[in-house]
Amino acid sequence: MSERARMQAILHGRVQGVFFRDFTRTQAMRLALLGYVRNLWDGAVEVVAEGDREALESLLEELYVGPSSAGVEKIDLEWSQPSGEFSSFEVRYR
Repeated sequence: MSERARMQAILHGRVQGVFFRDFTRTQAMRLALLGYVRNLWDGAVEVVAEGDREALESLLEELYVGPSSAGVEKIDLEWSQPSGEFSSFEVRYR
């Protein structure tokens, strides 16, 4: 049985206005992850995702690449136990 986990990632760089939220939602859904992505007021993007640890690590690899017009400079990352609060992966608008 695979380990389940929760990942919170704050992405810095050229990550807003480049379709990063839609890219992240598409990747998360492909990997059967639950959670959300949203823009932050300071220009960063927050991703909170729960699911299989290997799938979360795959998502993290995709986040470093991002869509073609993005430029991820840094990702602040936290791992924790899943809360089970999510039923889908969504784009949040605040």
